[in-house]
Amino acid sequence: MSDYDAYLAGDRTDHVALYLAESYVSDVDELADRDDAERVGEGVVLVVDGERGRSVFQKITGMAAMDFGSAAMDNPGHVDSDLVGGDCPHAADGPEDHSPEFVFSFAEAQNEEVGGMYADGDVIHAYVYCSCGETYSDKWVAGDR
Repeated sequence: MSDYDAYLAGDRTDHVALYLAESYVSDVDELADRDDAERVGEGVVLVVDGERGRSVFQKITGMAAMDFGSAAMDNPGHVDSDLVGGDCPHAADGPEDHSPEFVFSFAEAQNEEVGGMYADGDVIHAYVYCSCGETYSDKWVAGDR
């Protein structure tokens, strides 16, 4: 099982996943050659340990991961379980493209004390920067989609 598959299954709660679309990064083939990367769809997913992942995210996007996540959290949408696609909540606002440019994701270990979906299993959190310029977020129990 690849690190990417293990992450999506909730088995890498100490890692983050970063999806980067070809349209956002110019060196997607170089990124795909990394040991912690996997080519998917029209981009690449990196699965790296949490601290390093936040640093890589900031280096590539120029944004602090937690600031980006906080902004996206205020705007719920739908993110595909593979982190590559989604449904931007602003798609009805205009004719422009609504494809994820990048996704920052982390997995939170099951926590029965918190309740809700957190009691049901490991929870995947995903924060998207859409090609239209908007951000949005989604979360789900790993393996439920």
